Amino acid sequence: MAGLIRQSDIEEVKSRINLADIVSDHVALKPAGVGSLKGLCPFHDERSPSFHVRPALGYYHCFGCGESGDAITFLQRMDHVTFTEAVERLAGSVGYQLHYEEGSEAGDGINRARLLRANQAAAEFFAEQLGLPEAAIGRAFLGERGFDAASAQLFGVGFAPKSWDALLKYLRSRGFTEQEIVGAGLVSQGDRGVYDRFRGRLMWPIRDTSGQVLGFGARRLLEDDKGPKYLNTPETAVYRKSQVLYGLDLAKRDISRSHRVVVVEGYTDVMACHMAGVTTAVATCGTAFGVEHIKVIRRIMGDDTGQGEVIFTFDPDAAGQKAALRAFSEEKRFSAQTFVAVAPEGLDPCDLRLAHGNEAVVALMDQKKPMFEFAMRQAINSFNLDTVEGRVGALRAAAPIVSDIRDVSLRPGYTRELARMLGADAREVEAAVRAAGRQSRQSAAPPSASRPEGEPGVGDRDLSAGSRASITTLPRDPVTRLERDAVMAMLQYPTLITSELLAQGVRVSLANASLGVVRDAIAAHLPAEESSAWLADVINDAPGPFQDLVRELAVAPIPERSQAGLGRYVNDVVTSLIERDMLSFKAELVGQLQRLGDSTGEPYRRVQRQLVELEAARRRLRAAQM
Repeated sequence: MAGLIRQSDIEEVKSRINLADIVSDHVALKPAGVGSLKGLCPFHDERSPSFHVRPALGYYHCFGCGESGDAITFLQRMDHVTFTEAVERLAGSVGYQLHYEEGSEAGDGINRARLLRANQAAAEFFAEQLGLPEAAIGRAFLGERGFDAASAQLFGVGFAPKSWDALLKYLRSRGFTEQEIVGAGLVSQGDRGVYDRFRGRLMWPIRDTSGQVLGFGARRLLEDDKGPKYLNTPETAVYRKSQVLYGLDLAKRDISRSHRVVVVEGYTDVMACHMAGVTTAVATCGTAFGVEHIKVIRRIMGDDTGQGEVIFTFDPDAAGQKAALRAFSEEKRFSAQTFVAVAPEGLDPCDLRLAHGNEAVVALMDQKKPMFEFAMRQAINSFNLDTVEGRVGALRAAAPIVSDIRDVSLRPGYTRELARMLGADAREVEAAVRAAGRQSRQSAAPPSASRPEGEPGVGDRDLSAGSRASITTLPRDPVTRLERDAVMAMLQYPTLITSELLAQGVRVSLANASLGVVRDAIAAHLPAEESSAWLADVINDAPGPFQDLVRELAVAPIPERSQAGLGRYVNDVVTSLIERDMLSFKAELVGQLQRLGDSTGEPYRRVQRQLVELEAARRRLRAAQM
């Protein structure tokens, strides 16, 4: 068993990591003030972004669900890895060699990191096999579909030799145990032991957003292969088919930039789209498009403005239509507009590219139809409109679709279009749409459109926690706002504030008791450092009920838009807080003079000297900020 990773190594790894780069693999981030980024929280479902990242501090916090932490915590929560595994992954990404307290290297027990390494080794093995004579059938398959060696290399396509133990032997030679190989889903268990799961098949590595291989999709090539046409990695500790999308590692940047994603049905369709220039294409991996896939896409594309586009391509056969209607049932989970693109000849993107070239694939996406229009037509097509019964049935099936159109300005037009398609009276159709809307609203609905049932929001969390302080419960009067902004400045940018000013700032009396607790925690850890360790120390020093408030203040946007003006702002706001405290003290001293009355006595002269010293301190304070 390996020893603990040295604490100095952990801090060094954290200092070399840009938290925004780690988070951006999962969440589309946008500016939220100087030094602050925000996006949709990856830990709970929401409509408006409440997840804030401070790269300079190496810290994140969600104002919706309360999740917070650093790069290590983020990987632990997102990828379900241990603390050690998260540190090892981050160290590997920056090429840093870790040291362990007992001098040993990483642990040799099975863990998630080892499964990922096994999958990566398998991907390298399959890719190398694709160039060998035995893989001629695989290369021919790719060539017939318009893919050359370069495109195969881009997507990491490989070949599994027709052998019972070729991969098994290779992985053992690379130091992987049988337990790890089984755990990665690369072999199957039989009466006589383990054997290669994939044999004589074309292999597509399925990667996460950071490019790590989670599993494989395998296409049957040989006639004597009696297995399914497509065989995927089984569910493992690292591969969950309901949460992965093929091609997302290559598409994520363009999805985030363009706020557009194209969902196709197969690996070759993804390849064809990318080769044609539609670089936002992804596909599910052996399962229907579902809620977890939607959550992944929404985070990557930053789906909170309603301006994005999600385009589905489906085969025109019965299975494709069923998949389309299944996707439509989850359509409301998107803020983005949803569309369906079906080629006129019923070709999928791969065949369309072969038949008509790259331009046809691009044109297919441009000729998309709104998903609700597609769903409405599909619903009507299943009825015989030449009969009264058929028209009534079609109206009953299509009216709920029209009533569910999110853009209310479109409903009247589609109500009239439905009446035209059915040959029915417009008023009758309008009444049916209204009735469907009422029934939908009366149905049991989630308590919030922005989060799943049972997921607490900010207000819920405050009420349930009771005594826990939160930035959302602070008063909104000018006095508290100044105190809040000054504490945020001292907490987020202590090294930009002059040491003398910072020392004065943490001694100022605050009207808000909660902010006073945070101020005391900051004071306990001066001088400040430019590291997340300093922030972690401040959080840990604060009493439990106030730790959430420290986390929130650490990531809340500073009201300064210019990086160049940031230093000036944080010094000015702390100066304002100190000056307010001085003015309060001055008023107290003046009151003492008035109460003393006798101007000849020593108490009177002592208070006067204090007033002179205070005024001199105010002048020095102002001069320092000029």
